[in-house]
Amino acid sequence: MLRSVVVVGASLAGLRACEGLRHGGFDGSITLVGAETHLPYDRPPLSKEFLAGRLGLDRLALTSAEKLAALELELVLGERARAVDPSARTVVLESGRQLSFDGLVVATGARPRTMRGANALAGVITLRDLEDAERLRALLGPGVRLVVVGGGFLGMEVAATARGLGAEVTVVEPQAAPLLRVLGPLIGRAIGEVHADHGVDVRTRVGVADLVGGDHVEAVRLDDGSLIGADVVLVAVGVVPETAWLAGSGLELADGVVCAPTLLAAPGVAAAGDIARWPHALAEGTVRLEHRTNAAEQGVHAAASLLAGAAAAAFAAVPYFWSDQFDVKIQSIGIPEGTDDVRVVAGSPAARCFVACFGRAGLLCAVVGFNSPRQLMGFRVLLERRATLAEALAVELR
Repeated sequence: MLRSVVVVGASLAGLRACEGLRHGGFDGSITLVGAETHLPYDRPPLSKEFLAGRLGLDRLALTSAEKLAALELELVLGERARAVDPSARTVVLESGRQLSFDGLVVATGARPRTMRGANALAGVITLRDLEDAERLRALLGPGVRLVVVGGGFLGMEVAATARGLGAEVTVVEPQAAPLLRVLGPLIGRAIGEVHADHGVDVRTRVGVADLVGGDHVEAVRLDDGSLIGADVVLVAVGVVPETAWLAGSGLELADGVVCAPTLLAAPGVAAAGDIARWPHALAEGTVRLEHRTNAAEQGVHAAASLLAGAAAAAFAAVPYFWSDQFDVKIQSIGIPEGTDDVRVVAGSPAARCFVACFGRAGLLCAVVGFNSPRQLMGFRVLLERRATLAEALAVELR
């Protein structure tokens, strides 16, 4: 029987796990450990509304001191976990303090990848936490030359926000289009065209050779020999799951914490959020997702799986994510991959308003839409029952 639970990671997934434990009737002790000194806050606005100055710090908060007090948990902030021993049921913090547990939720998320020379120059930034966003926001403004290295969701969102603030923005992406690996060439090109329409210089099929400058970055040299002047460089080339502290724990680590369908990685140990890798019917093999909705839902499910033990259910929610870029809201349900068979079923990419179905091995695996929320969500039931792509293409949209 669980009498004590330690949750490592005080962001969305960790917070939802604590709430899920209490809502599930758990009346034992909960300790929530966070590496940052802030109360849990929302991260998606860091590249959009908060970066643009439209959203204050108070609006980022996911909870309050009063709500946390109501959960009757011990909050340990500004402390990283250093190690865990699942057999001894202990977590060791960097301070040397040991926390005993009957149940553990691993929700330490991920850290940004960097690039050679990035740490040697002022003005070169990665974006993951509140302090990163505050530094970047202080550097942006009219006429500032921003180079974004990486055409993924984070890079393209920051590019759109910075352009709205009057910055001169260049995006450098080695692939043939932004977001090619996730959304494929048709939608990737459409995203690139949206940015180009708003004055962003999107350079594809080219990588970064090095960063140029003395103490502060002055330019980005591309591998084709060209030079882009830069006052600020955002490195947005993906993330690495925060699993170093789990080395030697006996948990299976492979680009995340490998879990059963229940999100249990070992008896009494669950993972949730950006760090969790688990099998999903809409993916080939296991998958790790870095989306807000997934983190929230997995936090709740991880708590339920700890409470249920051997009777835990599989986490099979249909993933959902969104991205706001200029006047386009991109939404996705399912698990798209860039190599999928993509069919536009309503609207057109040129009009910036459309719905596209993604097929893999004849089955519907995802649906992506631009500015089409109502039509998009109509496909959720098909994804839930693993419908064929042919069934999806036969749907009459209004």
